[in-house]
Amino acid sequence: MTNNKNGHREKNLVVIQLSGGNDYLNTLVPYQDGLYYDFRPNMGLKGDDLIPLDDRLAFNSNMGPFKTLFDQGKMAVLMGIGYPEPSRSHFRSMDIWHTAEPFTSSSEGWLGKANSLIDPEGRNPITTVNFGRGLPRALALQGVSVASVGALESYGLYTGLAGARNGDAMLDTISRIYQPMADGGFPSRRILETGRGMLDGADLLREAPANYTSDVEYPEDNPIAQSLKGIAQVMSADLGTRIYYAAHGSFDTHTNELVNHALLWDQVSTAVACFWEDVGQLGKGDETVIWMFSEFGRRIADNGAGTDHGSGGAAFVIGDSVKGGLYGDYPKLALSDQLDGDVRFNTDFREVYATLLEDVLGIESEPVLKQKFSTLDLIRN
Repeated sequence: MTNNKNGHREKNLVVIQLSGGNDYLNTLVPYQDGLYYDFRPNMGLKGDDLIPLDDRLAFNSNMGPFKTLFDQGKMAVLMGIGYPEPSRSHFRSMDIWHTAEPFTSSSEGWLGKANSLIDPEGRNPITTVNFGRGLPRALALQGVSVASVGALESYGLYTGLAGARNGDAMLDTISRIYQPMADGGFPSRRILETGRGMLDGADLLREAPANYTSDVEYPEDNPIAQSLKGIAQVMSADLGTRIYYAAHGSFDTHTNELVNHALLWDQVSTAVACFWEDVGQLGKGDETVIWMFSEFGRRIADNGAGTDHGSGGAAFVIGDSVKGGLYGDYPKLALSDQLDGDVRFNTDFREVYATLLEDVLGIESEPVLKQKFSTLDLIRN
């Protein structure tokens, strides 16, 4: 493992997107603040629904494995993370997180740009691997190939075709379609690049499960656990992948939140615990960092059965090299401190991105973020 420009050992980044807007205040609960219960007479968590972290804050009780990582000093909890002039639109807010552009619209993903700096000549078609359907905008950049994987074992196999000969014929046809052409001779350069990347990466990724052994039992009915198992399989093959991406949700808990939010956090925390045990068995704990975020938090006041779109959220950085603890300001719930009924953000997410780019991926952050942001003291050398 080489060193980056700051003398930090280069690491791999695993991104987990909590889609839908995770409820900050019922994830990291200010259980000693009476205002929390005043604003949430129906949704406030107490008693056995809490796992205290200190004398002010507690995890949701369905985050037990996170408490273990926190106590081990391997988890940084970022309170009040967000961006200026917050949007309560899922689509706009997620675009902002994906492009790191709060004030303009962009199609260039921050991790797509990171990929282009890690592998400027595009030699490795699987520098970035996404586990899930479609391509998150965070990974999109013209000229950058990203593999998007549903089931790792069947990636690129065209399993809907009957017979191996038909599959081989389809691959041969697509391979000829994706031959390089003049820029004006193809309707979409991005389609060409994505298609070639799929073909180039398919054989590499299909081999990963064959060489993977583990005694960690990932729950089969847990989608995010299965995605993280796939990430562990690719990691074990040492294919040069540096960025891994997976999403889970929906955390859009307008109604029946107490049931749905509990289930979601049970799934996520169980999946992360399995994955981190696996990473340790692979001997990659020191070189792997998990970044977990959601597009926004929820309103401070409940709506009776759930919570509506808000701002100011909680995010997590996990790893053996992470300086664990609480970062940012304790949630301020007084009316004078609120932003139109929301928690105000106090940590700009681009400071976290700058930290991940420089201290994890080992690249300059300014070309990606278009300006220089301060980094946080989150990662050990």
